[in-house]
Amino acid sequence: MKLAFSTLGVPGLPVPEVLALAAAHGYDGVELRAHPEEPVHPGLSPARRAETAAQFAAAGVEVLAVAGYARVAAPGDDAPVLDEIRALLRLAHDLGAGAVRVFPGAGTALPPEESDAVAARRLGAAAEDAAALGVRILLETHDSHRTGADAIRVLGPVGHRQVGALWDVMHTWLGGEQPSQTCAALAPHLGYVQVKDIASAEDTTPLPLGAGVLPLAGCVAALTGAGWDGWLCWEYEKRWYEAAAPLPGLLGPGREYLDRLLSASA
Repeated sequence: MKLAFSTLGVPGLPVPEVLALAAAHGYDGVELRAHPEEPVHPGLSPARRAETAAQFAAAGVEVLAVAGYARVAAPGDDAPVLDEIRALLRLAHDLGAGAVRVFPGAGTALPPEESDAVAARRLGAAAEDAAALGVRILLETHDSHRTGADAIRVLGPVGHRQVGALWDVMHTWLGGEQPSQTCAALAPHLGYVQVKDIASAEDTTPLPLGAGVLPLAGCVAALTGAGWDGWLCWEYEKRWYEAAAPLPGLLGPGREYLDRLLSASA
């Protein structure tokens, strides 16, 4: 498997410094948080997009994905959500990224079956745009659809290869799902996996990998057992937890920890 980390762990850090961290600690790729407060976002000019893509290419580091904030199951009109997804797709294409991340974001305004249908309709509508650009749309296990069983209620009806899943191991664990269950549900659709660690269900402050309660070994074992050989991306949520330890000093030990899990499950 290939290893990446998310720029959520180093908020606002310029791209050259992100790439220096990836190269120094042996990470194959980076997940770019696409938000206006970050160096890379959908408002970036064509020149800056080309410059950023060239920087990644020169460093030999891949842009794993563009992590956007479109909420595909949210109530309201389809058009703004589809516009947001399409902007993310164009950004990912211009940067050479293989995927964009979207959230469910259903809330409680609609019954679950209606939210599922809304999300499936929007993802289906955007799927051809994704295919034309060579980018996948990945629905993260998050908020209203935090388990693999939740996500598959949307992905099944879409039935398009350009629409898949992003497995966030914290949310499936918080949803009471075992790694083997999540893997079985999502494996046919899986784009990549976000790994992280926390102290408990009540305290989700990010910790170094292996220092918390999340079943990371079980996740890697389940993936290996299923014959999956994709990306593991460390999403260290420093942006939301200012008191958390800085990520740069943890990247080396984190890489070593993931290497040990991969070796143990080989």
